[in-house]
Amino acid sequence: MLNIARSAGARTIFVVGTGRNVGKTTAVRAIYEAARADGLRVALAALGRDAESMWLHPGTIFATARALLPASPAAEILSLSPLLSAAGGMLYACAAVGGFFELGGPPTASGVREVVEELLSRSDVAIVDGAVDRVAAVAGSDGAIVVAAGADAGATKEEAVAEAAALVARLRVPAFDPEDSFIEVEGALTAADAAAFVARGETRQIVVRDPTQVALSGRSAQRALERLKIRCRRPLRVIAATVASIGSEREFEPVQFAGALASATGLPAFDVFRGARAA
Repeated sequence: MLNIARSAGARTIFVVGTGRNVGKTTAVRAIYEAARADGLRVALAALGRDAESMWLHPGTIFATARALLPASPAAEILSLSPLLSAAGGMLYACAAVGGFFELGGPPTASGVREVVEELLSRSDVAIVDGAVDRVAAVAGSDGAIVVAAGADAGATKEEAVAEAAALVARLRVPAFDPEDSFIEVEGALTAADAAAFVARGETRQIVVRDPTQVALSGRSAQRALERLKIRCRRPLRVIAATVASIGSEREFEPVQFAGALASATGLPAFDVFRGARAA
């Protein structure tokens, strides 16, 4: 995944999931360790709704809330930030010794964008444990997105794959063509909006600001994307997917799960728990 991102010129890798407990943080760790093995200066941030605890090697740059910075292990405070997280004001730091650090981030896409820019000013690559509703921070940029799918995202393998495929399709909404006729949607494109466009047989481009403004999921997203020419002004770049075949209530055969995900999305799919890639 790191090689795919770097070959595409991406310095930011944003990992999002189809739900909770789908291996998102494990995917972040895998990319982090690969970047360190390549000798890169690495920066990390966790920008979901909850703080994430991660083991950081010495020299790792990270963003977190001031209240989450532990007294031990030691870290060097690089700068304070005016941004606020759920746990209060934020800062940027560098791990002085290896240990577990809690990472927490701002609640807005603009705040996430500011965090990413600051981390990139201090590192070769920034890896973000993110949330789908904040991935707009890398819209229109050279940042890369990895989608994590897991057994907890569906009652069956087919459901979990379909959910991941719908998310990938939504995040990959293409850029609009200014030479072709279009309708601009202010704010989010809702299920009701999409149904109305389909009902009247709309053939013009339906243009939103970025893919996160397509407020649809699952089968409703797939149907709308198939029937309408949904486009965006600031596209995203999804480069890969990962699988977590063991969930809290079920597990799928890992090779079949990864293969089905790769087939459904057209993306390289990685099992970061087994260290394998599907064809």
